Amino acid sequence: MWAADLLVALIPGVALFATLSLRSPDEPPPRWRLALADRLEVLAHALRRPRPVVPDPFVTLHVQDRLGAVARHVQRLEADTTVIARAEKIIATQIAYDYLLEEACRMAGVDVLPHAQGDPAERFREEVELAGRGWAW
Repeated sequence: MWAADLLVALIPGVALFATLSLRSPDEPPPRWRLALADRLEVLAHALRRPRPVVPDPFVTLHVQDRLGAVARHVQRLEADTTVIARAEKIIATQIAYDYLLEEACRMAGVDVLPHAQGDPAERFREEVELAGRGWAW
């Protein structure tokens, strides 16, 4: 009984092998097969879901650390009234903070809206969005 089952299972494989061995390996595949393969590849590409890009956790940690350092630097500058060219330093540090916020938003999947440089409303929105997604700095 098991011999018959084995024979029934092997016959299609042997037939397929015999059919494929008739074709020369140097012979190119028919054009219809190439066209069908191209169309199937286009269909498969259209049906595939894009894989989400997961940022490197060490890069994320580095950005969080830099955000915290720059935020503390802004606070120190705002508290110290004896610094020379204080306003320029605060503006430059806030611009650096905004760039880091935008990078963090891209990493967290937050939309970065077009805005004027140094816009406090946009800065606040990005900070709230990042905090809502578990970011802390």
